[in-house]
Amino acid sequence: MRSNLRSVLKQTILAMSVMSSGWVWAQNALPTSAKTEAPVTVASLAQVVEAPVSKPHDDSFVIGANDVLAINVWKEPDVSRSVPVRSDGKISLPLAGEVQAAGVTPLKLEQDIASKLQNYISEPEVTVIVQQINSQKFNILGMVNRPGSYSLSNSSTVLDAVAVAGGFRDFAKQKSIYVLRQNPDGTHSRMPFNYKDVVKGKNSTQNVKLQPNDTIVIP
Repeated sequence: MRSNLRSVLKQTILAMSVMSSGWVWAQNALPTSAKTEAPVTVASLAQVVEAPVSKPHDDSFVIGANDVLAINVWKEPDVSRSVPVRSDGKISLPLAGEVQAAGVTPLKLEQDIASKLQNYISEPEVTVIVQQINSQKFNILGMVNRPGSYSLSNSSTVLDAVAVAGGFRDFAKQKSIYVLRQNPDGTHSRMPFNYKDVVKGKNSTQNVKLQPNDTIVIP
């Protein structure tokens, strides 16, 4: 009886040591024949009981058609996957079926998917990450080599847009470029962009971060 009690106390002390020191080698608590096993860490023990930590979301971003989403359902690899948003604005997931993705934020989509999975999974933990933004675009027109519509990244600027469009054509008026941006009331603002000044480090504030549906005009 005392031998069993000593064994229990030894195991309890060892567990407390793991939590206070951060990690211990499993061989300290195993017989000599098993001392080649890998170390047991606090992180590996915590995986059994800890819930996943959701990453913060930008609540201003709204998912659109053709965006690519990474859907992760904790401990459910058969449901987790990377999916594109179809042209009808929906995605398809096992168990959840058809889910409307376009027009909502990633946080709202997480809640919608979790709600649909509750009939099959106890307390589903869902994370939605936008892997590729294909729904938001900008336009560049005029005297560039490849005018057209391009996907907008989070850090695209006017200089980036000129580079993506292949640079200027001959006789482009590099001092008279402007950006047309739609205002909430439907009107447009015209923002000047003097390429020659900006590349020399002057008026760098003109190299604005682009927003969805901006149109850059190169006369």
